[in-house]
Amino acid sequence: MSTQDQLTEDLKTAMKAGDSVTKDTIRMIKAALQNATLAAKGEDLDDASVNQVLAKMAKEYRDSITTYGDAKRDDLVAKEEIELAVLMRYLPEQMGADEVRTIVEAIVAEVGATGPGDKGKVMGKLMPQVKGKADGTLVNTIVTEILASLAS
Repeated sequence: MSTQDQLTEDLKTAMKAGDSVTKDTIRMIKAALQNATLAAKGEDLDDASVNQVLAKMAKEYRDSITTYGDAKRDDLVAKEEIELAVLMRYLPEQMGADEVRTIVEAIVAEVGATGPGDKGKVMGKLMPQVKGKADGTLVNTIVTEILASLAS
């Protein structure tokens, strides 16, 4: 079953169960996918495109959680975290920090990176392998940390 079909089924289930948070979140996801379809001139989105839209939404949720947390708006942080949890059901399983670190170390060795100046080379080879499977902020943090440790 495609992600879009799964969203439709889960929306029906949430409506029947009276789960307004899940219902509203799925509606937002479907709206974002509809906007992406319109941007693609009406062509149906493939799974990779759907995952790209979902990953972008997940990043926006994480950014909102950080912003609301900095502003001491715990009520909004809780709401965003719940909605992010609903969204994460439809993304492929995300890589953990250890898994990303292993891939980064292999690529650093492969390209012969010697410090922070080689970040572009590393990221260029790394991103196709982790795109949609790992949080970009986590990837960036790990790459920066590993390259900084090489320079010292």
